[in-house]
Amino acid sequence: MLTRRTFLASSGAASLLAVPGWAVVGTPAFLAAARKTTGKYALFGLDSTGQITFRVPLPDRGHAAAVHPERAVAVAFARRPGTFALVLDCTTGAVISRLTAPEGRHFYGHGAFIDGGRVLVTTENDYASGAGRIGLWDAEDGFTRMGEVASGGIGPHEVIRLPNGGLAVANGGLRTHPATGREKLNIPTMQPNLAYLDDLRVTETVELDDPKLSIRHIAARADGAVAMGLQSQRDPDSRVAMLAIHTRGTPVQ
Repeated sequence: MLTRRTFLASSGAASLLAVPGWAVVGTPAFLAAARKTTGKYALFGLDSTGQITFRVPLPDRGHAAAVHPERAVAVAFARRPGTFALVLDCTTGAVISRLTAPEGRHFYGHGAFIDGGRVLVTTENDYASGAGRIGLWDAEDGFTRMGEVASGGIGPHEVIRLPNGGLAVANGGLRTHPATGREKLNIPTMQPNLAYLDDLRVTETVELDDPKLSIRHIAARADGAVAMGLQSQRDPDSRVAMLAIHTRGTPVQ
């Protein structure tokens, strides 16, 4: 049976294989963060047959990676509420640069390249206020911090680049704080949304009928429709939707 996690993992792998510049390199076909039998964490590069092409130690548990649209470069992120990210040369597995979330911020585990790969955007939490932020990093200048903009909600989990050049952000609605680890601090009042950004400004947000469905992972079709993988914060025995689709200007399906 195709599960939500399997579907979204497959979507991520396909997007990696489809990056034009990576075809020249020929490896890796997949990136995966995992815990080794020793209990230590690492990021693995895998070829199309599943063979390991490189492994890079991680200081803590990783989550996902952002892939450069042209160069064989990827940025691997810490899982919420981690503060590290590693920039990798995927031809060798070498670490090019190490990023640290600014003071008062933590990463949510995802990012994306925009502006032809010149800028990296990252999902972050301003944990004093709980406001979601999108960090901006200059990929042409050693990934120096350029600034940040509003994500349009609380708990931005994943950000993706849309076919029209804008961004979609899965604001999961869950507030966290490094002092309490991964504890979810606002379940009674959570209100997730899908936000659209044009020119790095929020231009549209849409909410689900059930506010206890946290929007986690998203993927876009060529026509701009966005599929959302949902995570329920209700009783585990509750029967709820796990997938929704939205096209701008229409209701969520």
